[in-house]
Amino acid sequence: MAQQRRTVAAVMVAAGLLALAFSLAVTVLAFCGLIGFDNARLDTRLLSDGYFHSVVWFSIKQAGLSALLALILAWPVARALYYSPGLWLRQSFLSLCVLSFVMPTLILITGLVALLGRQGLISPWLGPDWNLYGLPGILIAHVYLNLPFAVRVQLLQLQHIPDSSWKLAAQLKLGAWQRLRLIEWPALRAGMLPLFGFVFVLCFNSFAVVLALGGGPRATTLEVAIYQSLKYDFNIPEALTLAWTQLLIAGSLFLLLNRLGGSQWLGVDSTRQHWKPRPGAAMQRLHRLVYASTALALLLPLLALVPGILQVDLARFDWRAIAGPALTSLLIAAIAGTGALLLAYAMLLPLRFARTEGRTTLALLFDWLSTQALVAPAMVVSVGLYILLLPQLDLDYWGMLFVVLLNMLLIVPYAVQQLRPRLLQFDRQYERLVRSLKLGLRARLRVEWPYMRRACITSFALMLLLAMGDVAIFSIFGTSNWTTLPWLIYGYAGTYRMGEASVASLLLLLICALMVWLFQHFEKGQQDA
Repeated sequence: MAQQRRTVAAVMVAAGLLALAFSLAVTVLAFCGLIGFDNARLDTRLLSDGYFHSVVWFSIKQAGLSALLALILAWPVARALYYSPGLWLRQSFLSLCVLSFVMPTLILITGLVALLGRQGLISPWLGPDWNLYGLPGILIAHVYLNLPFAVRVQLLQLQHIPDSSWKLAAQLKLGAWQRLRLIEWPALRAGMLPLFGFVFVLCFNSFAVVLALGGGPRATTLEVAIYQSLKYDFNIPEALTLAWTQLLIAGSLFLLLNRLGGSQWLGVDSTRQHWKPRPGAAMQRLHRLVYASTALALLLPLLALVPGILQVDLARFDWRAIAGPALTSLLIAAIAGTGALLLAYAMLLPLRFARTEGRTTLALLFDWLSTQALVAPAMVVSVGLYILLLPQLDLDYWGMLFVVLLNMLLIVPYAVQQLRPRLLQFDRQYERLVRSLKLGLRARLRVEWPYMRRACITSFALMLLLAMGDVAIFSIFGTSNWTTLPWLIYGYAGTYRMGEASVASLLLLLICALMVWLFQHFEKGQQDA
């Protein structure tokens, strides 16, 4: 029996090490491509070029402004949700926050163009000098995408304030300003820098938003500049130089964020009634106004899709034109999501074994290896592999295989972060019992699966959402024979076919809304269990 138990442990650890090695090998190969083969060398002259400096500066500026605006605007919304738990449709608003953060950016871009573009619904009221394209449009899109994330993070931080703090404040008769300074702000302050850094990295690595709303070379980020150098000019040395710059900045920021700690945001909103000060009538009205204004701002770009759809003759609409890309997107997302879930589960096996054996340093190493794909942005990894494989393979034929593969590997860290807490909790509660019963591999999985079922379904729904919205990887490896729904939307919007873009965006939005519902349904059940 002891020999059988050791064999089971060896098989599990070997499977996990194989999964870790596979993920690491792809990253290493991408780095080999970035280092340069044959005639692909870094264009060092670019480092002294004014265009390069302007691209780097704009990338940093727009990311910093976007992160700062998202955090500042999220704070009053989080306070309104915290102090006024009886707000109308509060849970629906929090679901909308999840949808707004994870939905494909091309849906938002289509809605913003319909709302604020040259022929937008409210553009006539914005004055003759208004222009969505450029820094204003990029900031609006990034704030829309990241404000919901910041709201949920800050709300969860406020909900962690212990009741005893508020009761002590009431006994000491602290005023509103004193409560804010002594209780509320300390609860938020510790997480502000990691939150700012995370949103900064998301905006710094943004591709679709800048590609669609940049409006020209004056509003170009490193991601878009890499794409243009490779796809339009086929200037491999320039693409390599830009990719290394992107990697050094984004990778350094990610490693710094790891030291600062991450931000939890996907937890279900607590329904437990916390003891807290009751705001006055004026403050309650202000909370309702902030809440209603934010909900309207989040809904407007989605509602702006409706007029474009009404302009289309749906009876004569060529549904096959979007049915094919929709099925392609679902197929890519399903394969990538399933693969990511299996890889994540396998990657966590050595980590669990190391923790069970008390080998903390080895567990930390396995933990880092399982999430190392987050260090390099999707565009950087795609460019590295593209340059490496270009002389070896017909990428017009094999390109979609790498679209699926890279999508799978780049979402694995998110699956790891979703599954890890539940698996480690299982080990803490049942590992000794499993060992004492001397269960084989199949029997162990039968015991473990009921405990992990909801977490796996939740993770799979999130993986589908993340893979459905990919644009960066497809822009490098995608082919004209296989078009995804987000790329089709970009093509429609780029040729000002806003009716077709609105129909395709609504279809993609409905698919994502279904995924969010599944995610939240099983997440709530998991936390109630």
